[in-house]
Amino acid sequence: MILKENNYAYIDGNNLYRGVKNSGWNIDFLRFRKWLTDKYGVTMAYYFIGLIPKEKDMYEALQKAGFTLMFKEVVYDGDKKAKGNCDTDLVLQAARDVYENSCENLILVTSDGDYASLVKFLQEKNKLKIILSPSIQEKCSILLKRTNAPITYLGDIKTKILLSNKEKTPIKDEP
Repeated sequence: MILKENNYAYIDGNNLYRGVKNSGWNIDFLRFRKWLTDKYGVTMAYYFIGLIPKEKDMYEALQKAGFTLMFKEVVYDGDKKAKGNCDTDLVLQAARDVYENSCENLILVTSDGDYASLVKFLQEKNKLKIILSPSIQEKCSILLKRTNAPITYLGDIKTKILLSNKEKTPIKDEP
């Protein structure tokens, strides 16, 4: 009998969106969620995102794809640009899950150096499986790279999770 892994993914939704968009392609969230399960044994995929009521269809599509949405109320900056600021929520949830021993290992989906302290904590606890960087290697934070954690760049596995032009998704480009 093969034992199934119980790993959790923690996704910085805005960072995922921007990293992939800046690389010139769109992600198929159904394929991405399946890939997380097949490749890393992900049983829970938290998707941290700012809550903008008019984006209800996008949120429903993400949930149907198998993501557990973790909303943060947005604030608007001087340019009326929405800011979700989900970083601390992601860190707190990850620390809580480690403390409660909810999962075997954690997969972090981000290119943001603000998570370097979380990565170091997870390494100390022997809980970090991998970082999945939405950005290309040159754009991934040096702070994450300096942790010497394993990093896979989503662009390198793009063919497995790419949204083709023939497919249509209710998930909009940007919330």
